[in-house]
Amino acid sequence: CFLGTKETAFIYAVTSAGLVHSVTRSCSAGNMTDCSCDTNLRHGGSASEGWHWGGCSDDIHYGMSFSRKFLDVPLKNITGKSGRGLAAMNLHNNEAGRQAVAKLMSVDCRCHGVSGSCAVKTCWKTMSSFEKIGLFLKDKYENSIQISDRLKKKLRRKEKSQRKIPIGKEDLLYVNKSPNYCVEDQKLGIPGTQGRECNRTSEGPDGCNLLCCGRGYNTHVVRHVERCECKFVWCCYVRCRRCETMTDVHTCK
Repeated sequence: CFLGTKETAFIYAVTSAGLVHSVTRSCSAGNMTDCSCDTNLRHGGSASEGWHWGGCSDDIHYGMSFSRKFLDVPLKNITGKSGRGLAAMNLHNNEAGRQAVAKLMSVDCRCHGVSGSCAVKTCWKTMSSFEKIGLFLKDKYENSIQISDRLKKKLRRKEKSQRKIPIGKEDLLYVNKSPNYCVEDQKLGIPGTQGRECNRTSEGPDGCNLLCCGRGYNTHVVRHVERCECKFVWCCYVRCRRCETMTDVHTCK
């Protein structure tokens, strides 16, 4: 039942992006024999603007090629109408993850010149942090597109009124609505959120309002006992005080 949901779409995309990021980083660090820095950017630039390509640009092309071979080939061998539809969707989500890494590439530069001036700059291309890529994909997850479960010539939106709107390479696609993760369902392996500890003051995913799914929360006081204010006494032992703290703990109803 989890096949083809928004969550599996995100998992496929972030896994694919993670593989690109990891392999490309290893290439740039010289840890792999089949690749290194992006040699296509060794020459050129703009002399009139005072900069040229140099340094070690991340070879994202090798990382993307490796990801396609490793993750996409098994999906292309799936047979059956329903299987091919899911495979096509997952292939799209894999590529969406790779496109996220490519889209967020940036240019770093280093200045050269007398007394710290920036008469000439050496520039190279680098990937964004994986945290930034993950946030980009999370936004795509929250705005993912439901598609028809009937695969014809190409993937198409479920809503007939929106089918003329093209599907972008960076969009995440799903076919099945997500189950209710708030309520325990042993058959589906969903633990639910009852009894989960939450943060009363947070507006994020760990906040009681969101995590408890509107059911409210219980508050109880927990006593912590620990050693504190430890000092070394000559010679030769450590003397500590016993400190107690009381904290409020909130758990979902």
